[in-house]
Amino acid sequence: MAYSVESINGCTKKIAFNFDKLDLTEQIKSAVKAKQKQVNIKGFRKGKAPLDMVEKMYGPQIESDALNQFVQKEFFEAVNEEKLRVVGYPNFENVNYDSGKSVSFDALVEVFPQVEVKDMSKLSFTKEKVEVTDEEVENVKKNYLNSRAEMKEVEDESTTLDKGLFAVFNFQGEKEDGSKPENMKGEEFLLEIGSGQFIPGFEDGMIGMKKGDKKVIDLTFPADYHVDELKDAKVKFDVELLEVKAKNYPEFTDELAKEFGFDSVEDFATKTKENLVSQKERQAQEKLNQEILEKLISENSFEVPSALVSQQEEYLKQDLTRTLKQQGFNDDMAEEYFSKWAGDMTEKAVFQVKSGLILDALANQFKVEASDEDFNAKVEENAKMSGLDVEQVKKYYSEANVKQNLMYAIREEKTFSKIAEVVTVK
Repeated sequence: MAYSVESINGCTKKIAFNFDKLDLTEQIKSAVKAKQKQVNIKGFRKGKAPLDMVEKMYGPQIESDALNQFVQKEFFEAVNEEKLRVVGYPNFENVNYDSGKSVSFDALVEVFPQVEVKDMSKLSFTKEKVEVTDEEVENVKKNYLNSRAEMKEVEDESTTLDKGLFAVFNFQGEKEDGSKPENMKGEEFLLEIGSGQFIPGFEDGMIGMKKGDKKVIDLTFPADYHVDELKDAKVKFDVELLEVKAKNYPEFTDELAKEFGFDSVEDFATKTKENLVSQKERQAQEKLNQEILEKLISENSFEVPSALVSQQEEYLKQDLTRTLKQQGFNDDMAEEYFSKWAGDMTEKAVFQVKSGLILDALANQFKVEASDEDFNAKVEENAKMSGLDVEQVKKYYSEANVKQNLMYAIREEKTFSKIAEVVTVK
């Protein structure tokens, strides 16, 4: 064996190679043929120059290519021999080459760490109780009826603003220095109270106002507000309420329910409650899973390959870029955002990498795999939740990468089920 393996840390290996006798004959022949196909030599068509002429003209480069082929071949043979689970590309260092005689070099490479999860039997977690109220079902009904609702002014002028009502009002913001920016001004603005459309405190400050009332609302802009000059800024708003409006919804009849795809009002109520329960159950499970991962990561310390963290950071950046651009950010604004929150993204990437490695280790420990039966069951579940045909959903997941991601998610889901059998979940 012409190499030795040294552990630098939990996820980095150094493979030191030393060849006292070096014969690059085969590699040089291969490199000459590869070079022959690429070069243009006067008097010959491309790729048709004699091999000996190519070797004579490009000798040093060909020898360098041959050495590179040799180094790569020996490295991958050593990786296979040692059964190393390599992450990313190796970094070759300390290359000492005596032409045609000997060569030595080191290959630094990151590998997947060996993750051994400590005993979980004494860990305890609490899962949120899932409940669906009649008010939540009613809100879904209003969403369906929204397009058919009429906005009308409330005739009773003694009516006070409250959540769910709409205000038509004028407003003007004034900063501490007395300036009144145009972007803090509005006339006959329509706002649903409780919608959260304005900064925290604004809508609450309007509750209780009547038509014709004027009021000064003192507020402080959030520290993370998207306009730099207004972050943590103290501002007062002069508000004049012009009208109070309300949405009048039509009666939700069996006929309307059928137009929305349900058999009846009762069928709507039943299916809506089932969907809300499923959504809340999924949210409660996701929250529990997050708490389990946080605990397992704090209980089990191990190093993670920087290559995996970098890959995950890039994925997070691409995903967030799409979201920011949907919100109106341009490239410069997005880069400024990434620059400011780079530390948070790295921390999140490390957490996600560690989570994946722990779940993979536990999946192997519990002998968990995602089967075709699991895939078909998940497709049917997603079809039911989305209201789409099963074949439509299956077609979407037919692409290799999309199906692979779903199978990975199924394996994780089954692993969490196994974890729940070991830990205590109240």
